[in-house]
Amino acid sequence: MSRKKRAMQPVNDNTVDFNTYRKQRRTVELIPKSINQETYISGLTNDDKLVVFATGPAGTGKTHLAMLAGIKAFKEGKVDKIILTRPAVGVDDEKHGFLPGDINAKMAPWTRPLFDVLHEYYSLKDTARMIEEQTIEISPLAFMRGRTFKNAWIVGDEMQNASPGQMKMLLTRLGEGSKIVITGDTRQADKNDRDNGLLNFTRLVESYKDSEYVTGVEFVGRDICRHPAVHEILKIYKDL
Repeated sequence: MSRKKRAMQPVNDNTVDFNTYRKQRRTVELIPKSINQETYISGLTNDDKLVVFATGPAGTGKTHLAMLAGIKAFKEGKVDKIILTRPAVGVDDEKHGFLPGDINAKMAPWTRPLFDVLHEYYSLKDTARMIEEQTIEISPLAFMRGRTFKNAWIVGDEMQNASPGQMKMLLTRLGEGSKIVITGDTRQADKNDRDNGLLNFTRLVESYKDSEYVTGVEFVGRDICRHPAVHEILKIYKDL
């Protein structure tokens, strides 16, 4: 082939164009429905607070607001990727090998609540492409060791099922331009209090008192924003 003909051949550019996804669908709005949600959103949107944690019962918006804030930060160009992680508790002590598919498929049962929020703003096709291009990354907690995340929004969900060692390991993955949001319900842990990484961390933060980069909120029953039946069910179970 002549040099002229080669010059006319199309060039495959595999560079990820983040703006393709940042312009997708509607604008993200963070609207609080309670005083505690307002406090939570304040931490999520404060660039000086790099570690934000939220504890409390189901239905208080812990995961939903963490994901919304992450999508908002991505759309505004504050981060280049969103990383999702959570302990895969109850299935062979976080051993994913017996489940079919790649690591994304293996983690699907645990990351579904996170993707439910993503799908409010991105189509299934766009989400799949973002995963392929690692704009969205599913990183099992068990595989985090040794990594450092830069320019990323990291959501650690259901972290009451992480051990203190796993919690420390996740928090120390924080790199330049990144933010970690930790969510969970310390009363619904599959581990006892001594092995509960989220409970351990919140107690340590409380005793530390003057934290520059860490902030958090504890939700209570009156913060539940789901159907009133959820509130009643939790009362029946004496979780409120």
